[in-house]
Amino acid sequence: MASSSLSQLYSYLKPHRGNLLLGVFTLLITNALGVVIPWLLAEAIDDLGRKLTSGGLLYYTLLILGLATVMGLIRVWSRVLLFSIGRRVEFDLKGRIFSHLLRMSPAYFAQNPVGDLINRATSDVENVRRLLGFALLSIINTFFAYTLTLPVMLGLDWTLTLQCLAVYPLMFLAVWLFSDRLRSEQIAVQRGLDGLSSLIQEDINGISLIKVYAQEENERRAFDQKNGQLLKANLSLALSRNLIFPLLGGLASGSLLVLLWFGGPRLAEGSLTIGAFAALAIYIERLVFPTALLGFTITSYQRGQVSIERIERILSVAPSIVERSDAVSPEPVRGAIDVKALTYFFEDSDRPALDGVNFHVEPGESVAIVGAIGSGKSTLANALPRLLEIAPGQVFLDSVDVTHLRFDSLRTAIAYVPQESFLFSATVEENIRYGRPDASEQAVVAAARQARIHDEISDFPRGYRTLVGERGITLSGGQRQRVALARAFLMDAPVLVLDDSLASVDNQTAEEILQHLARQKRTLLLITHRLSAAAACDRVLVMERGQIAESGSHTELLRRGGLYRQLWEQQELEKALS
Repeated sequence: MASSSLSQLYSYLKPHRGNLLLGVFTLLITNALGVVIPWLLAEAIDDLGRKLTSGGLLYYTLLILGLATVMGLIRVWSRVLLFSIGRRVEFDLKGRIFSHLLRMSPAYFAQNPVGDLINRATSDVENVRRLLGFALLSIINTFFAYTLTLPVMLGLDWTLTLQCLAVYPLMFLAVWLFSDRLRSEQIAVQRGLDGLSSLIQEDINGISLIKVYAQEENERRAFDQKNGQLLKANLSLALSRNLIFPLLGGLASGSLLVLLWFGGPRLAEGSLTIGAFAALAIYIERLVFPTALLGFTITSYQRGQVSIERIERILSVAPSIVERSDAVSPEPVRGAIDVKALTYFFEDSDRPALDGVNFHVEPGESVAIVGAIGSGKSTLANALPRLLEIAPGQVFLDSVDVTHLRFDSLRTAIAYVPQESFLFSATVEENIRYGRPDASEQAVVAAARQARIHDEISDFPRGYRTLVGERGITLSGGQRQRVALARAFLMDAPVLVLDDSLASVDNQTAEEILQHLARQKRTLLLITHRLSAAAACDRVLVMERGQIAESGSHTELLRRGGLYRQLWEQQELEKALS
């Protein structure tokens, strides 16, 4: 797992090799100067003991001051370079995740909580950024500090150096003992964040339902439970961090006590100069900070490793619906649809949602698809624009297999309005213009008129520039459906698929919309529970248990006395009773 994380880290860093190499070089220079300055100070102290002149003292002072200034400037530059790598990787990862999610099918989001995906795209990416900023800087700095400082310390006095560093193996042992614990606790924190994010998002989206059923207290208790679990995980992680950091700092500082204990007698007997003693003290202090930072570095690494695994779980899932490499764009589409033995199984289901469906639709023909709930109508609607992964040779647009068509061409040719009329948190105009961002204002108004929503939009305080709120919450169900219809009408696609998109529209308005569609002579597939709307179509397909049970005009189906007539009589009875 660790090697996999390291290989992923390398892949993240690869596009930024230039900045990385330059940042490593500047850190090398910084650490080299950090070794030279104490050595010069030791020389100055020893020369001072041998009657250093004022000119020599000025020379050492200016030299050390100049080198320290250069070291400070280069240190700042190195931090800017290395920290910017983390920010650039964060930018790249967020773009990759967002682009990848856009390629996933709707079924993926039904199986994965959106709050969890958002948390991975934000919190986890931020952890990776910290790993490739602070942790990377610390690791490289610690490596150079040891490789450059230790040879000089050994050259000054190798026995005293080894005695001072005798406590360091204990520090590495402490880091090793705590690493697994920190990783498991970090996983618990991330899972707690996922659960809390998902609950908050669900409750915000369903706030009306919560209030209608007076479930505020239950939701508050559910939040307190998840929040408590997150608090417990965070406290456990904080305890581990607060144990290891002081422990590492204390062990590292203990080497100074060793220097005093063993170096003092050496000074007294003259086998160690004051300058060498001072330089060793500074070098040990130089090693204390990066060594003590090992705890922070390990925590950042463990957190980043967990986040890398969680991010890669998203990126490693291949889209279930993939455009062929040799996909083509159709000639100007006429709108003929052929469905041949279309069969589809949902995951973990033994019964097919669509079972050998066959039908043909002529260009410009209006076909209603009716049937009981669960008969497969919406599944069929989702299959036509390939929102579901279907096998080749089952659905054709103008005699071309839809699995051979480019996604943008297919979905531009088929304007689809699903059951749930989703609106973005934007203006009415922006929502209508979504499929054609470059459409003129006149075209937007014309589409709204066709959907019989223009007059109501005109009555809004800011007209077409009225914000509809998240998911169109400020509009009624019928208004949302008609704005979604206007969006589809503006596309002016040769095929229009409406999946119960007139359910919240009153009968008179629905009839006007259908009459307008009939005059346009575009291919229409109308999925509806309102049989009066189906009666206005050229042909009706009746679905039952994933199959086409009946097919014919409204009059023909009533005369046959089959399932359609039963549905019609049931609906007429409900009207009479209401």
